[in-house]
Amino acid sequence: MEMESSKVGGDDKKFSCKSVREYIKEQKGRLFIIRRCIVMLLCWHD
Repeated sequence: MEMESSKVGGDDKKFSCKSVREYIKEQKGRLFIIRRCIVMLLCWHD
């Protein structure tokens, strides 16, 4: 089985600083949302 290397537009050789920053920003956003959901679930009282 071959892995497709064209997922990033075929430019796997180097990541531009912009794309790395955008990726980190996206991951931070996801972690923030997940953390908020976990806190809400843990603090939920009927």
